[in-house]
Amino acid sequence: MKKLLAILVLGLLFFSNVKAEERENELNNLFKQLKNSEATKAIEIENKIWKIWSTHPSNDRRGYRLTELLAQGSFLMAKEELNKAYEIFSQIILADPNWSEAWNKRATVLYLLGRYQHSQKDINEVLKLEKRHFGALSGQGLVQTELKNYEKAINSYKQVQKIYPSMQAPKVMIPLLKELIKDQSI
Repeated sequence: MKKLLAILVLGLLFFSNVKAEERENELNNLFKQLKNSEATKAIEIENKIWKIWSTHPSNDRRGYRLTELLAQGSFLMAKEELNKAYEIFSQIILADPNWSEAWNKRATVLYLLGRYQHSQKDINEVLKLEKRHFGALSGQGLVQTELKNYEKAINSYKQVQKIYPSMQAPKVMIPLLKELIKDQSI
C-alpha cells in the first residue's frame, strides 16, 4: 500500500512538473513573439499571456478554485468594490503566495485605493515571481508617478519596452514624465 501511494505521489509530482514546464515553455515562446510583433499582433499575444497568468498553474481542484476566485476578485474590482476584491486577492495569496497574478491583482486594487506604498510592495512580489510581468512593471510606473519618483517611473516603463516594445503606455508616459522632471527643475 505504501509503495502504491509513493508511486501515485511521484506520478502526480512528475505530471505537475511537466505541466509547469509546458506552461513556462509556452510563456517563453509568447514573450519571444511579443518582442518582435507589430501592435495588432502584439495585442493578441498579450491576451494569450494574460490568459496564462490568470489561470492558476496547478491543474487540480484547488487550482481551479483559485482561478475562479481570481476571476471573482477581478469582477469585483471592475464593479469598483475594491475592499471586497482586496479581501479575495489576499485570500488567494494566503493560499498560494507563489502565484504572481494574485499579487498583481492586489497591487492594482491597492493602487486604486491610493495605497501606493503597499501597491509597490505587492508589485515587488510579482516581479520576484515573474520578472517579465509587463502589467506589474507598467503599474509600477503609475505608482512611482503618484509617489513623484519620476526617474523610477521612467525606468519601469523602459523595462516594459524591452519586454513589450509595441505597448503604448511607455510611449505616452515616458515623454510626460520627462516633462514633469523638467518642470520640477525650473
